[in-house]
Amino acid sequence: MIRIYHNPQCKKSRAGLEYLKGKGVEFETVEYLKEPLTEKGLEMLLMKLNAKPEEMVRTQEEYYKKNLKGKKFNVHEWITIILQNPKLLKRPIVEVQYKAVLGDPVGNIDLVVKE
Repeated sequence: MIRIYHNPQCKKSRAGLEYLKGKGVEFETVEYLKEPLTEKGLEMLLMKLNAKPEEMVRTQEEYYKKNLKGKKFNVHEWITIILQNPKLLKRPIVEVQYKAVLGDPVGNIDLVVKE
C-alpha cells in the first residue's frame, strides 16, 4: 500500500498529494499532525528513507530557528524532538512497503510509485 504523510497546510505537501492522484494509484493519506507518528513508526520511516532524523528537519520553521539551530543532538534526541514537534518533519513523504521518499520535488515520488 502506498502511503503519503501529508500536511494540508503545506503547498509542497498538497502538490505531492495531487501528483499521486494524477498517477491513478490507490494510496492512503496520513495527516501526521492529526495522527502523530510513534517512535517506532518514525524510526521505520527514517530507515525506509535511508535518512538521519536531522536530515528530515525543516530548518525554516520558527521552532527550529529559536530552539535548535546550532545545537547538536544524537539520533534519539532528534527523534524525540520531531515527535514532540511534528511540524518540523519535511513533507510530503511517500512510503511503500520497503522504501520511502521525500516528495519534494514531486518527481521523487516516481522512485517508489509506478503507474
